[in-house]
Amino acid sequence: MRSAFKKLSANKHNIDAGLLFAVTICAVISTLLIFSIAESGLSEGEGVDSSYWKTQLVSMVIGLFAAVIISLIDYRKLVKLWFIFVPISLFLVALTFTSLGYQRNGADDQAWINIGPVNLQPSEILKLAFILTFSYHLSRDEEDMNKPLHMLLLLLHAAIPIGIVGKQGDFGTAIIFVAIFMFMICSAKISWKYLVAAPFVIAAGAAAMWFLALSEFHKKRITILFNPGSDPEHMEYQQDLGLAALKSGKIFGKGLFKNVDEYVYVPEIHNDFIFTYVGQVFGYLGSLGIIIILAYICLKIFADSRITRDRLGRFICMGAFGLILSHCIMNIGMVLKVAPVIGVPLPFMSAGGTAMISMYAIIGLVLSTYSHRAVTYNVFYDEEE
Repeated sequence: MRSAFKKLSANKHNIDAGLLFAVTICAVISTLLIFSIAESGLSEGEGVDSSYWKTQLVSMVIGLFAAVIISLIDYRKLVKLWFIFVPISLFLVALTFTSLGYQRNGADDQAWINIGPVNLQPSEILKLAFILTFSYHLSRDEEDMNKPLHMLLLLLHAAIPIGIVGKQGDFGTAIIFVAIFMFMICSAKISWKYLVAAPFVIAAGAAAMWFLALSEFHKKRITILFNPGSDPEHMEYQQDLGLAALKSGKIFGKGLFKNVDEYVYVPEIHNDFIFTYVGQVFGYLGSLGIIIILAYICLKIFADSRITRDRLGRFICMGAFGLILSHCIMNIGMVLKVAPVIGVPLPFMSAGGTAMISMYAIIGLVLSTYSHRAVTYNVFYDEEE
């Protein structure tokens, strides 16, 4: 074991330290923000107490450890374990449709499960499983993917998780899965014919979803974006408060750990609307800084996808890129009132243990593709090149 760690230390230059540092900076800031929210009592009515920042801190530590461990394992070996993690992820998602499943306060979907003292959102684990399995599927089928039958199988592969989370009522996560699928398949050798047809297929799918799947509540959340102030039920209330909170921080922000009266309360400010608290405490400059860090994370993952040793690694990176980029755009978009409120958290920032650990695990996969692009030795893999 001692010999293994000595060799591991010799290969520490293979870790993408910049990427790992950036996500950890976000996670540390997130913990401080949630600590400040809990201490100020800003979200006391939503039950946000010290347990929230403690959960975030523990999840960050576990996630960081998981990312490093996953980076040591060759991703080509990991994907071959699909017969283990796919049944587990599907089983956990299936539990949301049983008595163990519940609807979290402030949410409109039954996407969580309660197992003893542990609360989980299984769709976060399903994202990780999908990126791994779809990468494996694409890497094995890329040369034939433009044949109708092969393309149909790829579409069915993506339709399974999209359909499951849609059935939960979690349309935000369903859109995330669509984004992951689009980024991954467009990074493969897809024919231009499919790319030309894609907008028409997406439009047809959106129309079907509008008329067959979305409730009147979800439709109103979308239509009010095009006609602000038109809703007598004032469903814009949360977004209007969010914009007011962002503006209240001005250039430099109000700072952390202030009295509750100095902050603007926004529902779910610790979770999906945490960016509004960033604006309050750090101001315009701080908000811009968070956006720059998140943009760096996305661009670094994209850059890593260009230097992987094989197409499997490239697809994993593009899946991670699509996941984090779509989360950032949709979350910040709904805070800025240019996207509907659909319950998509901000990566490494919003409160949530499952989301934090799963995001770190996805970063671990990217680190694995980076560290194994020209491996000579690794604890779990040994190869001379």
